[in-house]
Amino acid sequence: MSKKIKLLLAEDEPSLGQIVKESLETRNFEVFHAMNGEEAYELYSKESPEILVLDVMMPKKDGFTLAKEIREENNSIPIIFLTAKSQTKDVIDGFQHGGNDYLKKPFSMEELIVRVHSLLDRINLKKNLEKIIIGDYTFNYEKQKLYFNDEAELLTHRESELLFYLTEKKNEILDRSFILKKLWGDDDFFNARSMDVFISKLRKRLKKDPKVEIINVRGYGYKLTY
Repeated sequence: MSKKIKLLLAEDEPSLGQIVKESLETRNFEVFHAMNGEEAYELYSKESPEILVLDVMMPKKDGFTLAKEIREENNSIPIIFLTAKSQTKDVIDGFQHGGNDYLKKPFSMEELIVRVHSLLDRINLKKNLEKIIIGDYTFNYEKQKLYFNDEAELLTHRESELLFYLTEKKNEILDRSFILKKLWGDDDFFNARSMDVFISKLRKRLKKDPKVEIINVRGYGYKLTY
């Protein structure tokens, strides 16, 4: 039998938490269930889970605050938020606090399991991507660092994700709608403006090598060339 996947579930609603825990345990997961944010952080430190599923609204410490604290020491662990909120701003806040994905309540267990496996597969695929050459730069996706000569800049989680997708599509157009839905959850006007800001930040970080360009292909997306 394959090794069980260690998952931390932070959900303060007892009945929902128990249903999710039992369902995941029948699918080869070892689930550590916390009823509040402080307990979740203790379990995270003690059990070293491979993925986190965090409710946004929890007593003692909310999911966003918990994710932010964990991101300060672990840039790569996948985080899924469970939220009853549906406003675009709340979704953006989740991604800005280090979330990789989110599920709106109520949700199906099948959807949660698919998203968990999708994130784990993606993380495993990227673990060896420690040396992506971008002109005179070296990009370490795992550590979220961009190197120029011996100087290193620490990227934010969102910058790192966006740069990774740009490198995957080197010299090709990265579709604007695709990346907005992938990283921001929706391709509406406000998210598009937010992405433009992140593109500008990446351009500034890459300006030491004039061969490297992020070109705006109007109406379609962006193209990284070097």
